[in-house]
Amino acid sequence: MSKQVNYAPLASDKTPRYADIATFMRLPNISIDDASDIDIGLIGVPWDSGTTNRPGARHGPRQVREMSALMRRYHPVLDISPYELANCVDLGDSPVNPVNLTDALAAIESYYDVVIGKKIIPLSCGGDHLTTLPILRALAKSHGPLGLIQFDAHTDTWDSYFGDNKFTHGTPFRRAIEEAIVDPKRYVQIGIRGGLYDKDDCSWQQRQGVTMFSIDDCFNIGLDTVLAQAKELVGDKPTYVTFDIDCLDPVFAPGTGTPEIGGFSSYDVQKMIRLLRGTPIIGADMVEVSPPFDSSGGTALIGATVLFEFLCIVSELIKNQ
Repeated sequence: MSKQVNYAPLASDKTPRYADIATFMRLPNISIDDASDIDIGLIGVPWDSGTTNRPGARHGPRQVREMSALMRRYHPVLDISPYELANCVDLGDSPVNPVNLTDALAAIESYYDVVIGKKIIPLSCGGDHLTTLPILRALAKSHGPLGLIQFDAHTDTWDSYFGDNKFTHGTPFRRAIEEAIVDPKRYVQIGIRGGLYDKDDCSWQQRQGVTMFSIDDCFNIGLDTVLAQAKELVGDKPTYVTFDIDCLDPVFAPGTGTPEIGGFSSYDVQKMIRLLRGTPIIGADMVEVSPPFDSSGGTALIGATVLFEFLCIVSELIKNQ
């Protein structure tokens, strides 16, 4: 028996893209308190208090919502129309506290506890990369230590910044390993590049068993091989995917706080997400879009497209359950 699908985006051939209130993919906006029979919830996390240099990612979800009006319903490469396979809505934004980091982390985690308690798969839009940590904390309560695939220019496994500050957008995955919410042997980083603070910056994560594919690895052995190995490493257990927009070269995505040259193209990232098809994804995010550094919206358009790619492969998982 086919699934009853109750929600669909506004059709751009009937309601102009620039009309009505902006939501992710032009989907209905449903409060988490009112959500029922929802399979996938698109969620904004407008918070960047973990940023150590150039802020602005707190404005990412709003701009990504606006640019997501350019998404259409059907993916011709994957042959998927996600809204025919799963009930998808915009759940609005997680509560945050821009002036109290500890309170914000707790508030985000509590919000996602509710989302996951309702059996909704979260597809999130940050915010800086520290926003991923409370989401992982919430998911691990139901799924145990998670597999993690990270698309990023940076490892984000540093220990601390400016003294003993343990919670920044450069530290979330070190905390996640220490808290045993991510299984380091099922943790894969893809696209790492750029200078380091010290030649031993990656030694801690190597000792834990994290697998890192640098940008040179990706281009030397090929994206197909990298993604095949990543899928083999995470296996058939619950896996989270986190996508930092700075994995792209700043030629394609200048609107981010910590750009690194020599990155992926916009097509590269579409291809890599499509190659994750069939991976047991229990949540994903796209983070670090910073509109002040790209007022044109081009970076946010890539972010919206990444979310649509995730939406397609996750909706197919739901159909096949």
